Order: sequence, then C-alpha cells, then structure tokens
Amino acid sequence: MQAVRAMAKFRLALVQLLVTPVKSDNLKKASQLIKQAAQQGAQIVALPECFNSPYGTSFFPEYAEKIPGQSTQMLSEVAKECGIYLIGGSIPEEDSGKLYNTCTVFGPDGTLLVKHRKIHLFNIDVPGKIRFQESETLSPGESFSVFDTPYCKIGVGICYDIRFAELAQIYTKKGCQLLVYPGAFNMTTGPAHWELLQRARALDNQVYVATVSPARDDTASYVAWGHSTVVNPWGEVIAKAGADASITCTDIDLQYLAEIRQQIPIHGQRRHDLYGVEEKNK
Repeated sequence: MQAVRAMAKFRLALVQLLVTPVKSDNLKKASQLIKQAAQQGAQIVALPECFNSPYGTSFFPEYAEKIPGQSTQMLSEVAKECGIYLIGGSIPEEDSGKLYNTCTVFGPDGTLLVKHRKIHLFNIDVPGKIRFQESETLSPGESFSVFDTPYCKIGVGICYDIRFAELAQIYTKKGCQLLVYPGAFNMTTGPAHWELLQRARALDNQVYVATVSPARDDTASYVAWGHSTVVNPWGEVIAKAGADASITCTDIDLQYLAEIRQQIPIHGQRRHDLYGVEEKNK
C-alpha cells in the first residue's frame, strides 16, 4: 500500500526560458535549466512553446528543423542523462515542405514517446492591439497526443489548443489526469485569458493543468505574458511563475484528484440520451 501511495505523487517542473535569437544559446540554457529542475527532484520537466526560436511567423522558416534534429537530439540526451520525462515545449518543424509548431516528448531512456503538432493555429486579430496569423507559414497538426508514465497518463496541447474545450475532454476520456500546454500568450490575451482558460479546463475535467510560457522579453517583436502555471482539479492555482526566467516546481497529487472526483462525480454522469439526440419538443 505504501508503494502505491508513493506513486500517487510526482514532481513537475515548468522551465520558463528567456528565448534569444541565437538558437545555440537557447539550447544550451534549456539544457542547463532542465538539469537544474531534475536536481530539484522533478520527474517530469516541461519547456515553453518555441523554446529554440523567437516566436513569429518570420522566424519559423529560418529556425525550422527536421525531427530528429539538433534541438530534439539535445532533448533526448538530457532526458536520458537526467532520467526524466521531458515535454520539450515546441519548435518549428519542417517536414515534406511544410512547417509545423511541434512538441516532442522524451522518456527517461531518451526515447521519443510522442510528437504533437499544434492542432489549432493561432490566428487572431484584435483591432488596435494585436494581429497574428500562424497559418501564414504553419500547417496544423491532425492528431491527439497522449503518453503514459508510471504516475499517470498525460495529454499534450500547444498554446491556442487550450481554447478548445473538446480537446481537453477527449484527453480526459482517454484517461489523462494531467494536461500540459506549452504556450506563449501575449500582453493582450495573457492578462485576460491565460489563467482563466487553465482553471476552466482543470475544473471542467477534474484534472491538473500546466502551462509553460517563455519568459517575458519587452524588447522582442512578440512579448510573451509569462506566468507559467499549474492548476489543480478543484480549479485552484497551486503554482505560478512571474514574468522572468525561472523554474517552477510543484507536486502533483493524484490521490487528491481521485478524492475530488469522488466528492463531485461528473465522470460517467453525462446524459447521453439528452446530449446525443436532437431536441424533440419543438
């Protein structure tokens, strides 16, 4: 019983990296911070969206790599060296003439476990504040991304994916208890929706939700909000970074998740006879 209880908790680290225009510097710093997180007891470490490249449609073609490539090779090696599960944020990926915003996940032996291509591209236009169109250079992914650990099953999305509640619901139905979204919300959407969306996905599905942002650089062409965050199944923020580069560690308690689901049972309670048919009384 003691061994089972021990496996019900694990330490998650969010690496909020300050991304520069020099890819080699980004890779070196990311490697250093991952190792620091592992030294702090993290068994699962996550990097931010676009950790090897400045975020912007003009940068994606220049920084794009094949997978495997320079950046993913580093991730594989450091995951194996530290004996951790490593959620590698995302990088611009080139494949067959197309570009994707792609997250790779590596196991403690350095094996690639899953490759998530951002499904929902970030195409927004808020007049007078921000316009950004990922679809100008990127293609969307077309698959769900779930991987197993000795602790729990984990679902992966990237940034804009978090706005789509259906994705989180699908991951939860697949048995995920932790959802991780590397993301780079900006100074308009960040203060408005960053925490709100995480709390909504966590509360709706009674899961842990973690988001990992780049650190804020006010001199960059795209300024990230920062504030990498972990939310528990009760909808509470249990860990949050500031705007600067940092490592945020928190313990994920799956026994607590089980208790929440027992106290307020919603899983398996949906009335499919109501939701699955058209309204009859018209």
